[in-house]
Amino acid sequence: MTQCSRMPPASRPTRAAADQDALAPAPEAQGPPTTAEPDEPDEPDEPDEPDERWVFGYGSLMWRPGFAFVERRPALLHGYHRDMCVRSIRYRGTPEKPGLVLGLRRSGSCRGIAYRVAAADWAEVKAYLFEREMVTYAYRPRFGVVVLGDGRRVRGFTFVADPDHPQYAGDLDLRDRIGLIRQGVGPGGTARDYLASTVAHLDDLGITDSHLHHLLDWVDGQATPPGAPD
Repeated sequence: MTQCSRMPPASRPTRAAADQDALAPAPEAQGPPTTAEPDEPDEPDEPDEPDERWVFGYGSLMWRPGFAFVERRPALLHGYHRDMCVRSIRYRGTPEKPGLVLGLRRSGSCRGIAYRVAAADWAEVKAYLFEREMVTYAYRPRFGVVVLGDGRRVRGFTFVADPDHPQYAGDLDLRDRIGLIRQGVGPGGTARDYLASTVAHLDDLGITDSHLHHLLDWVDGQATPPGAPD
């Protein structure tokens, strides 16, 4: 997910609410299955109920949310998996030499962090998230099925990669995506450092994403990607 140019003031949650995610781990994530369809459909529209909302973070929102929330929980999003699949043309690359950043792709599941946002704060939080994530409209806002660490099932608001957008790179060959990560340099730094930072933050949160670990090894030349010539 992309960086933002402005961070609005965010009230701190209570210590009790902030520590609740330690009470139970997120359900175990699954790797991307062969099927392209999630087990339950996502929703592009707002739920009908006018009360609080949940926001699901799978990248920098997990360690740098930047908005007010009243509860934080480890969570599992069904129907999508995390991947480096969006060309970065502003922060980690340029239009001439794009880099690559995170997005959510169809199939599988994704471990992340869910934030409960009070109804009174939702309009401001939603506007902030759109400013942060929809800089070039390479993502689609969605409400997806999220299972919290304590077993509750909620509708979580998140941003998924738009496969019809010119910046979508999920359909590229693995070696082409590795090349984009190696070449990407922009005002926010290199795409390679973005990937390394993401892996480190996920490890700190106890979320081991083996695909991103392998991808970093391939980018750094520490391992040979599958399908590469001998």
